[in-house]
Amino acid sequence: MEAQKVVRIVAVLVAGAVAVCHAYRTVWDEPATTTGYGPDVLHLHGVHNVEFGDTEQELVRRGVLDPRQDLGCGPSLTNPTTVSAVFADRRLVLLWASPPVRTPEGITTGTPIDRVRAAYPEASTLTAPPGTHRYDGLLARRGDRAYLFLHDGHTVRKTVAGYADYVRRLFDEGFGTC
Repeated sequence: MEAQKVVRIVAVLVAGAVAVCHAYRTVWDEPATTTGYGPDVLHLHGVHNVEFGDTEQELVRRGVLDPRQDLGCGPSLTNPTTVSAVFADRRLVLLWASPPVRTPEGITTGTPIDRVRAAYPEASTLTAPPGTHRYDGLLARRGDRAYLFLHDGHTVRKTVAGYADYVRRLFDEGFGTC
């Protein structure tokens, strides 16, 4: 009988520990899902019904990618139209977004940098090389995905999301720029 009490006590303690650990998780810790976001939200899986890793051919077939290169920097999405796609090995690796598209935290072009730092306190500061005409950046990484907020020191000028390695290459080498 005494052994059963010990087993019950241990089970209650384990359940309590699991509950406490779960309670301290943050929204940033939660895996991003696409179901709760509207069409104008750029998240770490993509935007609307477009996800990182999708093939260019699949997106064209589904009618969500306009493959014409004469639209600016490359192919754009058909909805939202203010998002441009960057592919590597025929897979979607980066998305450049302009208003009204924003992150789940409401960050978009024109957002003050202080608000970006408050929304992404873990973001790394990236400094453009001296003598270049490039923007500095804030890199907010989670796992193999990241946001890059290019800014002029005051406000966000460009918002990019995608695979973290490609986001970093974009900043360091200019991968995926016009």
